[in-house]
Amino acid sequence: MHPSFLKSKIFALLALVIMSVSFTFPMIAFHGTLNKIHEDKSDEISSLAINTWNLYNQGKYKSTTTPKEAHNDLEKMIKTSSEIGVASLPIWSCSLEAPNYPKVAFPEGIPVFFHFDGFSGEVHEMNTINHYVGMDPMWRGGQLEREIGIYALLGLSLFMIYFILFNKKILTYIMIIPASLPLLFIADYSYWLYWFGHNLHDWGAFKIKPFMPTVFGDGKIAQFTTHSYPTIGFYMLLAIGILSLLAILARSKAIKESGLED
Repeated sequence: MHPSFLKSKIFALLALVIMSVSFTFPMIAFHGTLNKIHEDKSDEISSLAINTWNLYNQGKYKSTTTPKEAHNDLEKMIKTSSEIGVASLPIWSCSLEAPNYPKVAFPEGIPVFFHFDGFSGEVHEMNTINHYVGMDPMWRGGQLEREIGIYALLGLSLFMIYFILFNKKILTYIMIIPASLPLLFIADYSYWLYWFGHNLHDWGAFKIKPFMPTVFGDGKIAQFTTHSYPTIGFYMLLAIGILSLLAILARSKAIKESGLED
């Protein structure tokens, strides 16, 4: 076997492991849990979902209204009616500095984190501000993406496993998808923001013109200052993208030098 075949398998395997640990596994383990909480069926939540949430929420932002003893303990979070986000790693952070909100409580503004399968952070607070300026609540954004995200990642994982097991040239093209994940997320996230900024309603305290919120960096929405930056999950996507690209290059080299090109 050409040594580059082995390299491509190692690169792809590393990308698959990062994707599984960061996103796929916690999404599967926590799937449907928030619905059970909202439907007052917390007794039906599995121990796997509880343990997964507790593990993946270590070090994550918790609302200032959440009792400290409930941090990283899903069962206590439920009992105290605290705001609960999803378990997977957050990919992007967006925060708003509101003039009337205390700097001590929100030194960098009211934070909300975007995940493949949902949101976390001060979502209720953000929805209050969205309502104030005539924007939709956050749950209106990316509904389709959040519904199919887990299945898309499972399907992509399966194709990556095929890439690792078989040296078929066509599977090299499949790896373009994980290599493009950072760009795909930014494109989709940008569309979310565009949609929110161009579907304003009359229920706001005052009217503002349709606008494009800042995707990366600092910006303004009415009298609010916005901060939009990548967080840990996006860096995992970058690692997946780079490893997938290296897998493509190594596999292409192996196929070419082994005379296996069509």
